[in-house]
Amino acid sequence: MKLLLLFFKLIRWPNLVFIALAQYLFYYCIQYKIYTSVSVYPMLNNIYLSLLCFSSICIAAAGYIINDYFDVNIDIINKPHKLIIGKFIKPRWAMVWHWILSLTGIAIGFYIDYKTPTSLIGLSNIICVLLLFGYSVSLKRKLLSGNIVISLLTAWTILVIPFAEWNALFNNTQLRQIYIDVDFKKLYRIGFLYTGFSFIISLIREAIKDMEDMEGDRQYGCKTMPIVWGLRTTKVFTAVWIIVLIGVLAIVQLYTAQLGWWISVSYCILLIMLPLGIALKKLLTAQTAKAFHALSSLIKLIMLAGIVSMIFF
Repeated sequence: MKLLLLFFKLIRWPNLVFIALAQYLFYYCIQYKIYTSVSVYPMLNNIYLSLLCFSSICIAAAGYIINDYFDVNIDIINKPHKLIIGKFIKPRWAMVWHWILSLTGIAIGFYIDYKTPTSLIGLSNIICVLLLFGYSVSLKRKLLSGNIVISLLTAWTILVIPFAEWNALFNNTQLRQIYIDVDFKKLYRIGFLYTGFSFIISLIREAIKDMEDMEGDRQYGCKTMPIVWGLRTTKVFTAVWIIVLIGVLAIVQLYTAQLGWWISVSYCILLIMLPLGIALKKLLTAQTAKAFHALSSLIKLIMLAGIVSMIFF
């Protein structure tokens, strides 16, 4: 039982719940509603949506394992109390589980392509696995490269849901006639709104995590932002993105207020924009790894609030 709990800790099960929640909420609260408003249904039904979600979870879990596999020495310095690989789970078994989960995610993607009108899910899953492997081996130790890769992959966990539908329609004229009345412009707007939010908030959190892990990263030759640019410049970089995100959200709330969606506006202001302002204030005064860890946890809660906001659409 203890080993099972450690395995779930290794694969960051709360983050996997975030992925599942984001994908299901986007599908049922946004995509499904837009389709059914004109009496048609998305091509990915409950079974294939669940399979797509499970493939995303498998690939993400594999990514966490391979990241910890290559970070053992750094984690001994940064997070000795959280060390699992090499202490409780043998490195070779960690690698075995990485490939089992990765290949499972890829196989499910190709199965979805085979059984539904969509395509490229299997190929996109291969790309995700390769990017996560490349991130763990090399990219995370390079300036900005790793941050951008993880932010893109975080955004992709949401974008993959509408992508599966768009891809099927793009390749099939007959399907386009069936779904001709669907308001795809609305779906694109909302889809890219949440994709953009996911990318920016993830970029912010990755920068904060770099500042938190600065000591161990420096000893192993990593070229992360706080090491190359310094702590002050990295804070400015992160603060700018927080301000940009608050600004974009403010513009969106002005639009939704005109529609009379006051509950949505209140939710966003109180649970997303206000916490982002608090995070900005904490960022300016943070100096220790403990302070940056607390800030990273706050950003994670804001990510969750952003995901849950899909209910209001």
